[in-house]
Amino acid sequence: MTELHLGLIGPVPPPNGGMAMQTEQLARLLRAEGVQVTQVVSNAPYRPAWVERLPGLRALHRLFFYLFAVWRLAGRVDAIHLMANSGWSWQLFAAPVLWLAPLRDCPVIVNYRGGEAGNYFLRAWRRVRPSLNRAVLVVVPSGFLRAVFAEYGQATRIIPNIVDLSVFRPVQGTAGPGRPFTLVITRNLELIYGIETALEALAKVLQSAPETRLRIAGSGPQESELRTLASTLDISHAVEFTGRLDRRGIAQLYAEADAMLNPTTVDNMPNSVIEALACGLPVISTAVGGVPYIVRHEDTALLVPVNDAAAMAAAILRLQDDEAIRGHLRERGLAEVAQYAWPAVREQWLAAYDEVAGRKSGTLV
Repeated sequence: MTELHLGLIGPVPPPNGGMAMQTEQLARLLRAEGVQVTQVVSNAPYRPAWVERLPGLRALHRLFFYLFAVWRLAGRVDAIHLMANSGWSWQLFAAPVLWLAPLRDCPVIVNYRGGEAGNYFLRAWRRVRPSLNRAVLVVVPSGFLRAVFAEYGQATRIIPNIVDLSVFRPVQGTAGPGRPFTLVITRNLELIYGIETALEALAKVLQSAPETRLRIAGSGPQESELRTLASTLDISHAVEFTGRLDRRGIAQLYAEADAMLNPTTVDNMPNSVIEALACGLPVISTAVGGVPYIVRHEDTALLVPVNDAAAMAAAILRLQDDEAIRGHLRERGLAEVAQYAWPAVREQWLAAYDEVAGRKSGTLV
């Protein structure tokens, strides 16, 4: 492709949220392709650190330096790839980019993410649309979000999330004589991810399969509440909170597990599900948001209703008892994730950048 200087705006770890991980990974992969990438981080740490202790001042402080960095970036690059989400994230970090960048003749690709888009647009579409209309291209990672945008007459292009198959690759489960059947959850400890449902499901499973174990990798505001719930359910002995892990730590966690749980109440295209599939790990997930767009019940995953601990427990016991379904889900999941590997996704992004950068000053790249 023609030499390109790309601006990439979005969060980076920590925390290890899906959008932050995708931003970090995309920057690394594009640089390996020879693309010049300059980043503006939307969740940069406060400088000086004491500003974080002053709620009103810290918001103005962060916004001022963020807007200044966006203005400078727009004057230096051929196009901007903007990671965007719903709610205050859109108003504070996405919308300003769409108003500032065109003032410097810099086209913007909006890469919209987040399973709460439908609810957010119901409340705020009139505020979102004027800014979104200034984007040259709107990209979403799933058919689910394409359908949400289509309800409002907004055209989108699907370019899926990327899974790094050099890190997330097939592993052999630990199930077998004398070894506990081990479940894992790799989501932040927040209310929307429904981890309390998984704990309630585990309590039911332990009644008939007392050796089952659950490892929860993540951090967040619900940790104390979830630990208390585990104690109340008398399952603390079967639950391990590992804390936040990096990508290789997550891959190792999958290597030591037999199934992955995704008990979320809201979702778009969860990286955790795709990464588990890439490791050959059977997935049990709630059938919410974009999840049914990326996995199919009894083909590439087992899907259960949201907030239904009994159904999740039944799915867990089914996996434990049925070696054939475990093998089927493993085989089909591995085939499914090939479309998310970088060789399959790279051309889609490089073509989009060439197309959008070609609109700067009315020239073609």
